[in-house]
Amino acid sequence: MITCHVRYVLDPYKVAEFEEYARLWIPLVTRMGGTHHGYFLPAEGANNIALALFSFPSLAAYEDYRRRAAADPDCQAAFALEARNRSILSYERSFMRPVLE
Repeated sequence: MITCHVRYVLDPYKVAEFEEYARLWIPLVTRMGGTHHGYFLPAEGANNIALALFSFPSLAAYEDYRRRAAADPDCQAAFALEARNRSILSYERSFMRPVLE
């Protein structure tokens, strides 16, 4: 299993817009074979940092998801929403392997 960790730097005045975008991706990742562990939005502390965690069985499965997402109309609609909202200033993507029981 590979887990993708995404750290977003947000426009702090557009957290609600980012949340709308984030809610679209949870079922999309699930539909495409991943397990979404959720988005984590600012609550206390920094008001412009959000995180997302989602897993795929392998890096190859994640790469397949990325290819399919590029052509999927629902994914394209989510990308278009963020292009209009411009809530994400930057992001970093890391891949990790979980240690579970």
